[in-house]
Amino acid sequence: MTLHHRKRPVLRRSGKEVLPERPKPDSPAQNIQQLGQTDVAHIESNIYTISIIGQIEGHMVLPPQNKTTKYEHIIPQLVAVEQNPKIEGLLIILNTVGGDVEAGLAIAEIIDTMTKPTVSLVLGGGHSIGVPVAVSSDYSFISETATMTIHPIRLSGFVIGVPQTYEYLDKMQDRVIHFVCNHSTISEEKFRELMFSTGSLARDIGTVLVGKDAVDLGLIREVGGLGQAVSRLKTLVEERRAAGVAT
Repeated sequence: MTLHHRKRPVLRRSGKEVLPERPKPDSPAQNIQQLGQTDVAHIESNIYTISIIGQIEGHMVLPPQNKTTKYEHIIPQLVAVEQNPKIEGLLIILNTVGGDVEAGLAIAEIIDTMTKPTVSLVLGGGHSIGVPVAVSSDYSFISETATMTIHPIRLSGFVIGVPQTYEYLDKMQDRVIHFVCNHSTISEEKFRELMFSTGSLARDIGTVLVGKDAVDLGLIREVGGLGQAVSRLKTLVEERRAAGVAT
């Protein structure tokens, strides 16, 4: 069988054959496809927005029908924000079901160590490993109807049934618990209680918090939406300017 490659269409101008231009690699359409964000370089703004949606994809590639956020796309954006002197603040929008634990923690740890002001906003849901990401910012918001699920760490796929496997799980879980408690006002005792609760979820252990519940327990700072989140981020940027900190 002979395979025929599809040829690019040829345009004729003044008797000459001209090939149509290929789309530029940094076109808005390709940015949307690869990073989930349009090209906003032409918009004069000192605030950069990163959205973390669907499932946080880590070392394992998820099926194509899954809506995912790839950590290898998010981390370079965070590094670029930290290095760009024109960007003075970062807004993180979350609507995630969770995902890879180490990838989520990596994102959370980078946000936590950024020198520029950061504000997170949970819309829809900030479940599982999305919880550490939500609390890693300087200030956090959750919408009134958004939810956050707190549950023990799970492993999917092949698991070696030896004591070391369970010790590793315990250490990984402790990392998540300590990070969340160190970046919010919830106590470790209360967080563990929510994590291992058996009365909230029908088929699993854990707890679902809705909007104000997350604020009342000290997990999230404030109930609010986009306007409040942007306003708070601008205030943090102005405070940083007043302190004379260079971007």
